[in-house]
Amino acid sequence: MKGRQLGERTSDLEVILNEPQHSFRWYEHDYPYPLARWNHHPELEIHLIRQGNGKLLAGDYIGHFGPGHVALMGPGLPHDWISDLALDQHMAGRDVVLQFDGEALLRLCETLPELGELQFLFSQARQGIGFSGETACSAAHLLETLAQAGADEIRILASLQYAPMLDSLTTERMNRIFDYILGNLAREIRLSVIAQRLQMSEPAFSRFFKRTTGHTFVELIRKLRIQLACRLLLQSQQPIAEICLEVGYGNLSNFNRHFRHEMHTTPSEYRKQLALHSIIRK
Repeated sequence: MKGRQLGERTSDLEVILNEPQHSFRWYEHDYPYPLARWNHHPELEIHLIRQGNGKLLAGDYIGHFGPGHVALMGPGLPHDWISDLALDQHMAGRDVVLQFDGEALLRLCETLPELGELQFLFSQARQGIGFSGETACSAAHLLETLAQAGADEIRILASLQYAPMLDSLTTERMNRIFDYILGNLAREIRLSVIAQRLQMSEPAFSRFFKRTTGHTFVELIRKLRIQLACRLLLQSQQPIAEICLEVGYGNLSNFNRHFRHEMHTTPSEYRKQLALHSIIRK
């Protein structure tokens, strides 16, 4: 069944932040849940429904889902899983989600030519793919089996004619915002500057940013700075005081406080844990 009207709703951009040492983002969540909404993102997403029944919306596709449903959603494809629940009902651990940058994975084809087989799969995923049979039953090992999935176990969801009705103004604004933030992480970042560049008042910009990303402007900058700090702690032997300055903090105590808030540990303990984990793996 096609749902052109549903497909034309403006979807929210989901901002995906991986852990600093990870290329994939894995998480599980309940339903209802703030991220369980009509949204899109540049990353690919493998989505498993553990329990419950309802309607899957993927572009202009509307279909039924039940326990064990597995799908692969491509970049920019709006999607949503809506369970048949009463307003006061809650379903714990309904979803398992794995998100990753498909383009980054395909760039590894130069050294790992076997990954070239994923090119066609990722292209199909732009319309959404629903899996069944043994492939769906093997969801826990999906990354290892997707490239070999049988054609009779794949069903394309959105139609070839479907084009995501994304808000071009929102996309353009978010691109400019992230260009500004990522280009100035080591320096002072002012909400007033980017609001002025977008010709928005500061209150209007704050509402727009929160509605679009799910984070306040200050929260997201803190997360991005601490994420960069984690990478530097992982990949270098720089003193923590230098890393503090490199990620935009002029005050070491503020850096330590924000780091603990995001990572639930101190920078020095985080580095020790990484070193210990590396030794154990060897």
